[in-house]
Amino acid sequence: MKKQYTYIGISVAICLLVGFLSSFATQSSVNDWYLQLNKPWFNPPSWIFAPVWTLLYILIGIAAGRVWAKGFYHIWVKTALYHFGIQLLFNALWSIVFFGFKNTFGALLIILTLLVLLIFTIKWFRVVDKIAAYLLIPYLLWVCFAIVLNFKIWELN
Repeated sequence: MKKQYTYIGISVAICLLVGFLSSFATQSSVNDWYLQLNKPWFNPPSWIFAPVWTLLYILIGIAAGRVWAKGFYHIWVKTALYHFGIQLLFNALWSIVFFGFKNTFGALLIILTLLVLLIFTIKWFRVVDKIAAYLLIPYLLWVCFAIVLNFKIWELN
């Protein structure tokens, strides 16, 4: 049990670090370029994104830590964490492309790829630890919402 908490703590820290690092790309244009974009009526206020992403990074970190604690020597755990790592990279890449490069279409392609990778991650997490898979559901829902939002921003601009 103590081992599981250690893995969860490390995983949460990694996820929060990825979020923190990708926020540099966001900060580069959120107060100028992003404000000038045409956005759909359902675009949330800017202040909501930081707390939502913080909560999501904590949940996905807990999920990854639960899977990791099952034993990295096991092929299913390795496969699950491989998918997790790749989707986490695409998560960060989206911020860089959308906010850093100001490329809404490129970001849309990345977030669609992220969705596919996340579905595979949930599938493999479910094989290893059902609770870990369920912890990714809010993230999945938010990514689906973000796809619609990203699409509409691209379409309107």
